[in-house]
Amino acid sequence: MENLWRAATGQDPNPDDYKGVEFWANPERAGWLTKQGDYIKTWRRRWFILKQGKLLWFKDPASVSLRSAPRGVVSVGGCLTVKGAEDIVNKAFAFELSTQDSTMYFIADTEKEKEDWINSIGRSMVQHSRSVTDSEVVDYDSKGRLK
Repeated sequence: MENLWRAATGQDPNPDDYKGVEFWANPERAGWLTKQGDYIKTWRRRWFILKQGKLLWFKDPASVSLRSAPRGVVSVGGCLTVKGAEDIVNKAFAFELSTQDSTMYFIADTEKEKEDWINSIGRSMVQHSRSVTDSEVVDYDSKGRLK
C-alpha cells in the first residue's frame, strides 16, 4: 500500500538523482535513522547511506542492492545546514538537514551516532558544495576587495 501511495504522489526519487552512485558498495556512512515523513508527519525508521554527496534511504539494509532503488535521495551539496534539532522536535538525538526549500528531521539512536551523522553530512556538504567550483576561484586583496 505504501508503494502505491509513493507512486501516486510522485514521491519516488528520480533515477537521475542518484545516477552513477554505487550506493550498494563501500558507503562513506551507513546506518539506521528515524526520519519524519515529508507529507504525513509520522516517524519511520529507515536505513540511510551517505555516498558521493548523496544521502539515500531504504526500507532496510536487505533492500540495498545493485538493482534496488532508494525510497529517497538528497544531494547534500545543495544543503545549507546540518545541526542538532532536539529543541525543535522535542526528541533526543534529533538533527535537521536544511535546503533552501525545506527542512528534514532525523533521529539517531544515540548522541554519538547523531554527532557522527552531522559530521559526516557536514563534510560531504563541503566536499560537494556547488558554491565554489574550480572555475569560480575568486581572489581578494588584504582589505577584502575583489582583485
